[in-house]
Amino acid sequence: MVTDPIADFLTRIRNAQLAGHRLVEIPASNLKKRLTEILYDQGYILKYKFEEDNKQGLIKIALKYDPSTKVPAIRSLERVSRPGLRQYAKPAEIKRVINGLGVAILSTSKGVLTDKQAKAQNVGGEVLCYIS
Repeated sequence: MVTDPIADFLTRIRNAQLAGHRLVEIPASNLKKRLTEILYDQGYILKYKFEEDNKQGLIKIALKYDPSTKVPAIRSLERVSRPGLRQYAKPAEIKRVINGLGVAILSTSKGVLTDKQAKAQNVGGEVLCYIS
């Protein structure tokens, strides 16, 4: 049993990239599906597919690499809020990741949003992770 599913999600992606894998499979949940959609929309992954099975389902993610240098598109995945220490931020307090080049993902009252979307809608929430 996993006590922190978001950290598990990020770690599976990080480990797959370090091993040079093209595809990673992750057990699905609605939150992980939304995180995957954000990663795709921001251009960090090539494509994804949600597969249903008799249990909770699977998310298959095709990782993105630079074709010439084989460097992963995702340079860092950092978990911010943890089960032992939750981190919340108001719209004005949301930190920019690498001066706006990275993305912060927040869980807000309007759903799981990026830092730019949360500021535009003027909502704060729990800062889940930073991606660059």
